[in-house]
Formats: sequence, structure tokens, C-alpha cells
Amino acid sequence: MYARLSRITVSSAVLISLLAALSIMAPACSRKPPERTVIVYTSADQEYAERIIAEFARHYPRILVLPRYDDEATKTTGLVDRLRAERSDPQCDVLWSNEPFLTEKLAQEGLLKAWDSPAMRDWPEAFRSAGREWYGFSARARVIAYDPTRITDPPTHWRDLADPRFRSRVVIADPNFGTTRGHIASWFSLWGAEQATQFLSDLKANDIRVVRSNSQAVRDVVAGLADLALTDTDDVWAAQRNGYNIELIYPRHGDGPGQGTLLIPNTVSLIAGRPDNPDAVLFAEFLLSESCQMLLHQTDSHNLPILTPDRSSSVEIEPRYRIPDPLITNVAEVAFSMEEAMKAVNEILLGR
Repeated sequence: MYARLSRITVSSAVLISLLAALSIMAPACSRKPPERTVIVYTSADQEYAERIIAEFARHYPRILVLPRYDDEATKTTGLVDRLRAERSDPQCDVLWSNEPFLTEKLAQEGLLKAWDSPAMRDWPEAFRSAGREWYGFSARARVIAYDPTRITDPPTHWRDLADPRFRSRVVIADPNFGTTRGHIASWFSLWGAEQATQFLSDLKANDIRVVRSNSQAVRDVVAGLADLALTDTDDVWAAQRNGYNIELIYPRHGDGPGQGTLLIPNTVSLIAGRPDNPDAVLFAEFLLSESCQMLLHQTDSHNLPILTPDRSSSVEIEPRYRIPDPLITNVAEVAFSMEEAMKAVNEILLGR
């Protein structure tokens, strides 16, 4: 009898708990989604993007930002292909890309909307498209990561990677994706197709190894599977944060001034064909703001802020994160070179 009563008591308690839970959930289920919504496609690392979106929500609690993230191995390329597929019926308001070259391709294809405001009136020409379809902010740099216990005399020029002393010791992320894609296209833009193609052949002859992503390239150096990796600054800073003995060098593309390290800025743009959305503009302007760029700099990525001249004096950057001699390049020309560069990459490096 006692056992039976206990079972009844327990069953009643469970029922009461379920009813209570349903009564709590009911208002949430019937609650309508906010009318003020911004849909964002982003190839920025999710942990950093979430921090920025949370900060935006703190300033604008009535606006809901709905992000869609890209995969590490297909960085940017996956979202670009999605935007192309959705051309006749675009599904997002804002593209936040972690590089400018494919963004420029989208602008050339008419998939981005030109926009301007007083906040961007004096934005540096090197960090925006000619038609103002995108604006660059918070840059990383293309670097060589290396293990200082195995490499005591690291290369200072990108072409040094073809030196026989580095044979079978270098890894590179798949150039069809991410920042590696734009970086190799910049060789074709800067050096010309003949020299760039020859350099790819020299890398192949030196047994360079292609891996899945920039972060994988750095992990291979950490694990002793490679001694040098072509990568971005944020992957090196992350490895150092985790206590690994890894360093970086800012290789040059040429010998003269302005031929140093390639900067890879984030970009923000509005999607053509979407209804005008003032909140989307608000979010885009927030990404370009000094406070947002400094917040990104303070993350483990340590992205470098890109600001208009009248505001740059207020930004203090730790010396180790400064770029000694940024490469002066034309994003539109690099984007134009991309198709030829990828054809050479797939034929020479990947044997496709």
C-alpha cells in the first residue's frame, strides 16, 4: 500500500512539474519574433562575431541580429556561393566577410548595394570599393608561422619559401578557400602571371604540402609535422595564447617601400535586392566604428583597426601587433587576377 501511494505521489509530482513548465513556456511559444531584424552572413570566426553581435545588442536591444556562419575549411567561399545562388531572392541583409577580394568580386557581379553615410565619407580608398559597395575594417596580416627551435633563420621574403633548405618543411591552406585564395591572387597582380606561375611551380618542386585550413597549417607546425606555415596573424596569436612555442615573421613581396606585408581586412556590405533596412545600415556602421574595431583588437585575434585619419590618433596599438611596412595593393586588381591564379593553383599545386 505504501509503495502504491508513493508511486501515485511521484506521478502527481511529475505531472505538476510538467504543467508548471508548460505554463512558463506558453508565453515564450506565443511570443512574436521582433519586427526589427537583421540577417547577417559572416565568415568571421564565430567566437569573435558572437562577441560583437552581443555588444551591438547591448546598444540596440530592440534589434535582433540573426547570423549565419561559414565553415572553417570553406571560409568565405561557401557564403559567396550561397549569395550567388540566392541572387534572384536574397535571404540576408548584411555580408560581414573576413577578406576583401571575394567581396570585391560580388560587387563587380552586382550582388552588393552601394551605400554611403557621413560616418564613412572619409574612409581610406585602399579599404573600400570604388563604388562604395563595401568598406574594410579590422585587418589581419598574411605571415609565415614557424617553430623557433627548428627554424633559426626564417625567410624574410615570400619567394624564399622555394629555397631548397625549406624542402618538405612548408604547409599551406587549400588556396581555393579563405585568405590563401586572395593572397596567391595578389602574387599574380603584383608580380605578373609568368613570375607568379613560376613561383607556384618552385613551391611544388620544393614539396610544399597543402592542408585543410590556416589553423590546420599552424597546428601542423605546433605538432612538428611542418616547420613553416603560410597563415594569418590571428592563428598565430591563438596558438601563442594556448602556450605553444611558435613565432611569426612579416615577409615582404618586394624590396621597395610599400611592398611589405599583405593586409587582409574584414569587409561589410549590404546585399542588393533586399528591401531597405535602416537597422542593417546601423549594424554595418557599428562594425566600422572605432569602439567595435578596438573590441575586435582586444580579442585573441588582435585585428588591426582601420580608421579615418582624424580618428586614428586616438587608437593605441601594442608594438608587437603593428605591421612594419604594409603592402600597397589594389583590391580590384587582385580580384581580377583571382580566376587565373586559381587555375594555376589547381593545375600546379593540386594536380587537378
